[in-house]
Amino acid sequence: MKHKQIIFTEKNTAKLLEIDAKELAANEVMIETAISTISGGTERANITGDANVNAYSASEVVFPRASGYNSAGIVVKKGAAVNSVEIGDRVVVYWGRHKNYNIVPESRVVKIEDDSISFETGAMSFIASFPMAAIRKTRLEMGESAIVMGLGILGMIAVKLLRTAGAVPVIAADPNPKRREIALKNGADYAFDPLCESFADDVKKAAGGGVNVAVEVTGVGAGLNEALDCMAKFGRVALLGCTRNSDFSVDYYKKVHAPGITLIGAHTIARPDFESHPGWFTHRDDIKAVLKLCSGGRLNLENIVEETHSPADCEAVYKRLVYDKNFPVVVQFDWRRLK
Repeated sequence: MKHKQIIFTEKNTAKLLEIDAKELAANEVMIETAISTISGGTERANITGDANVNAYSASEVVFPRASGYNSAGIVVKKGAAVNSVEIGDRVVVYWGRHKNYNIVPESRVVKIEDDSISFETGAMSFIASFPMAAIRKTRLEMGESAIVMGLGILGMIAVKLLRTAGAVPVIAADPNPKRREIALKNGADYAFDPLCESFADDVKKAAGGGVNVAVEVTGVGAGLNEALDCMAKFGRVALLGCTRNSDFSVDYYKKVHAPGITLIGAHTIARPDFESHPGWFTHRDDIKAVLKLCSGGRLNLENIVEETHSPADCEAVYKRLVYDKNFPVVVQFDWRRLK
């Protein structure tokens, strides 16, 4: 049996290829993909050959390589030892790939219990668990002020989650005016350009003296420095963005030490594998929490999807991701269009 998968065949190039399907192990599930979501920062690093794409290694970049890690679809086969899902169940797949059939361990699928939850939402629930975990780690209290630095897919979802969690005001920051406009429509009380000279002063004024919580998701050192300039005393900064270039400096004495700022490593893999506890949830439990919020009308992820494409168009889509600074916040592939 052949499967179709998006492969980065060489630097800055994506192709939809046919690949051989592997045999299903006893603990594995085969899911026919409906929707998969592009994670702009991670996938840009993969397709451009950034050697620092992996948090735990800086190994030689090798092509071809695969990407994509959040999708949703229907269970079509299951191994003999699988008992948490049945054939026909609608599920979220995490740490899968951009392919029309994902074969993954049972532990990497979460059943979508509510039929009103769309595949489009399901295919963002894992990505949404990244900023959710970052916010949990800051121990945000209702009524505290918060800022999100960077309005890509993670930052935009962070804005929504902060509002849901009771942060006030919620402040968004990004140089792109379109993204600031989208953030204001999706829960931000203020949106500022971090390149503006008065940025820190404007943020502090909006927050009544400084922000209590920051989610830094720009992926560049300047974003961290600017976030630190905006903090209130004893503020907490979640480092959600993957700052892959370490060539920057921070005045830790003045910006961190003296005001008592807490810096929190918030990479999504920095979480427990099996048992959730306050502030530290597993991937599965955070995905379930996202789906509950969506089911209960507290969170809407689908309204930030800007474009949906057939996987057959992947080459042009990824060319834009590499070269277009105004690439949309959320882009999805609809695998049903291949039929």
